Amino acid sequence: MPRAGLTSDAVTEAGAELADEVGLAGLTMARLAARLDVRTPSLYKHVAGLDDLNRRIAALALAEAADAIGVATQGYAGRDALAAAGRAFRAYVLAHPGRYAASIGIEPTGPDDPIGVAGARLLDSFTCILHGYEIAPGDMDHALRSLRSAFHGFATLQSAHGFQWSTEIDESFEWLIDLLDRGLCGWAPGR
Repeated sequence: MPRAGLTSDAVTEAGAELADEVGLAGLTMARLAARLDVRTPSLYKHVAGLDDLNRRIAALALAEAADAIGVATQGYAGRDALAAAGRAFRAYVLAHPGRYAASIGIEPTGPDDPIGVAGARLLDSFTCILHGYEIAPGDMDHALRSLRSAFHGFATLQSAHGFQWSTEIDESFEWLIDLLDRGLCGWAPGR
């Protein structure tokens, strides 16, 4: 019988917290069981295994990031929306490096897969921002990939302590936002 109060969602949340603490590579079912004070086989009543747990953590991370960006960009447009989204995304990755790592490279299994649903919400947040820049429909995928690459790259490098030189990191991030804004403003529709 499953432990009282232990659910798939509770196991996923505990797994996400543990991944944030020890890194996604350090997340194991045994370690999670110890965290939850249960025997490892008990976890399999709530998740099918480590792969299932990682998929659940990925869906959680994508949904949380989408929520953070949605809240941050409310009422903003143009550079202000871009900056708010970038800051929210960066803050999310820095606060939740393990769960965010679970979302990298994972693919939905179908249209109703929670990973696909949450990923689409996150993508929609950035698409709305880009509409303010009048990006042509044929260029939208390129613009989305560019934004994701810039924000993902910066946040994951910072999370991994990849910036070891003296310039203030926040100033560099604002510089990146300005660079992206100027590039998007200068991108002529239909180019």
